[in-house]
Amino acid sequence: MSKRQITKAIKIANVTMGGGHPLVLIAGPCVIESEALTMQTATYLRRLADKLDMPFIFKCSYDKANRTSLKSYRGPGFKKGLAILKKVKQVTGAPILVDVHQIDEVKAAAAVADILQIPAFLCRQTDLIMAAARTGKAVNIKKGQFLAPWDVVNIIRKVESAGNKKIILTERGSSFGYNNLVTDLRSLVIMRETGYPVVFDATHSVQLPGGEGDSSSGQSKFVPYLAKAAAAVGIDGLFMEVHPRPEKALSDGANMMRLTELEPLLKDILAIEKSLKGSR
Repeated sequence: MSKRQITKAIKIANVTMGGGHPLVLIAGPCVIESEALTMQTATYLRRLADKLDMPFIFKCSYDKANRTSLKSYRGPGFKKGLAILKKVKQVTGAPILVDVHQIDEVKAAAAVADILQIPAFLCRQTDLIMAAARTGKAVNIKKGQFLAPWDVVNIIRKVESAGNKKIILTERGSSFGYNNLVTDLRSLVIMRETGYPVVFDATHSVQLPGGEGDSSSGQSKFVPYLAKAAAAVGIDGLFMEVHPRPEKALSDGANMMRLTELEPLLKDILAIEKSLKGSR
């Protein structure tokens, strides 16, 4: 068996990702639908992560600015949304990841979030990347569906040029014809060769962009298979969008995982991770 890649260790509040540290779970709903649902989900995930002894980062968006249709739900906006995420952080103690779409949101988001995420569609927007990098917060770069894995080096250089080396790279599938994504697991290996921690986004990787005409669709039944395959290749974090009732979710329900189905999958993932570490 080939030698397992060891990436840099990135400290994010009370969690360390990479450097041979335990696999980190990054999970939460796609977007804030209400304070009650957000708190319910975050509390459930915190308890599950503690039960499984798994490092946990909560993720959720205050504004989904890249929705397919003008009529699609976007979220409560950054002021109200960040207030809810701040409460999640206070109650659960979990670090917070949030995506930023505009430069003028970065400062406020950085005051609450521990990781600023650059959305896949915006991963080549230099000014946004630089603004996020200059906050000194960890920057999670979602590799664009249109980008080759080796091209993330150019984005890394942008962040590093601001004196920030707290960089995380996330694979979320590549465009494969129209309204379809495919995951090339070689990209996990290629991106880890940069030395930075790599996360696999198991739920967006099964999305069917624009698959419903005025909204995206998805194939959530494939999430467990891709997640376990990515863990077997070697990753530093697993990103998942989860919801108590995905069929009622206001965004990305078709590719999200039901909260109650998460525990058995995570147990399988951790077993794979343990096996990998034993093979070093």
